[in-house]
Amino acid sequence: MKNSALKGALGALAVVGVALVAKKAVQRKRFVKGIFEEYGIKEKSPFGLADKIREMDEEQYQELKGKLKKEFASGCCKKNSVCEA
Repeated sequence: MKNSALKGALGALAVVGVALVAKKAVQRKRFVKGIFEEYGIKEKSPFGLADKIREMDEEQYQELKGKLKKEFASGCCKKNSVCEA
């Protein structure tokens, strides 16, 4: 009986984990969609983003880079980490 209760608890924990990962994926998808809309990128692919970056001046590029870094670096790195550079 203990074994089945443990399996049930681990199963519930797995479901919660999958739900959290799915939620984060949806948030990031919305963020990227917002970036494409904000900068008027019609082609929804990395190539469309790269083409737009080539057209940007340095100030616009640094702004976009900061937004992307803030969104995608949050949570993966701890302070004083190697990947912060």
